[in-house]
Amino acid sequence: MSRNADVDVDVIVVGGGPVGLAAAIEARLGGLTVAVVEPRADAIDKACGEGIMPGAVPALARLGVVPSGHPLRGVGYRSPRARVDHRFRGPGGLGVRRTVLSAALAERAERLGVHRVTARVDSLEQDRAGVSAGGVRGRYLLGADGLHSTIRSLIGVEVPSPSRQPTDTRRFGFRRHFAVAPWSDLIEVHFTRDVEVYVTPVADDLVGIAVLGPAGTDFAAAVASVPEVADRIADAQPASTLRGAGPFQQRTTRRSWGRVMLVGDASGYVDAITGEGIRIGLAQGRAAIASIAEGRPGHYERAWREATRDFRVLTSGLVALATSPARGAIVPVSAAVPRAFGAIVERLAR
Repeated sequence: MSRNADVDVDVIVVGGGPVGLAAAIEARLGGLTVAVVEPRADAIDKACGEGIMPGAVPALARLGVVPSGHPLRGVGYRSPRARVDHRFRGPGGLGVRRTVLSAALAERAERLGVHRVTARVDSLEQDRAGVSAGGVRGRYLLGADGLHSTIRSLIGVEVPSPSRQPTDTRRFGFRRHFAVAPWSDLIEVHFTRDVEVYVTPVADDLVGIAVLGPAGTDFAAAVASVPEVADRIADAQPASTLRGAGPFQQRTTRRSWGRVMLVGDASGYVDAITGEGIRIGLAQGRAAIASIAEGRPGHYERAWREATRDFRVLTSGLVALATSPARGAIVPVSAAVPRAFGAIVERLAR
């Protein structure tokens, strides 16, 4: 990829993670010229569950990206009191290491002629004809720089977190891999008193374990509190370093400002509890590029709302339950009404 920072392009994408790269590929497939501005040269890793839901697999294939991973056939909820499984109706999902996904997207973007600019964006200038950032001038800019987006802050659409709260309700995530053969083709979600422990098979000899919970969550203690998981990895070697992310909830007043549009976590985020980040991010990137191609960037706001409606409503409801006194009833109630549980999983997965 070109390292020339003096390119003029149709679209600048700030952020070289999966959503940013996917949006860049989307733009190139539509005949637009693109520069991805990202300070890190290697495939970007991140603390996430690494489960690609069924709806995201064909969305990636449409972009020409078919990463290697482990088949995911459904989702299982577990607690000391109950358990319930739902196997996807139709094609399943895929467990994929974040670095493997990033590398596959980067390779595809390079083949399509996406410019790569190694730089950090800490300012931008916008006028009626375009946007300048990271030494690049473009007609439009997509902010795909993640949960703690600089672009979101620069355009003034970030909603600050309340400074005074009776209790700290923020949620964080932690993830580590273990060298052990997967024991299931489901994404297992184990609910303990305070956290959720996710197990995702990502290769034939590797599982990723993620823990979601409040500030101060101890990863090792959380995993140890789930004997069903702790026993499985007791003799397994850690295959990655521990990574963290959060706080999850990020709100925005709007998703676009002139010629700047936000996609992925940068556009606002609820929580990782339903594992929908990649699917939603791909849909947002496609909507943003479509609005640019049509010459109607103002239409992106409505498209963003439509693409994220189910995720925002269902995820917000589940997080509200998970952080309430009713938390302990989530799995027993889901097990008591497996059809309703399955319907919710399918709605989010597709």
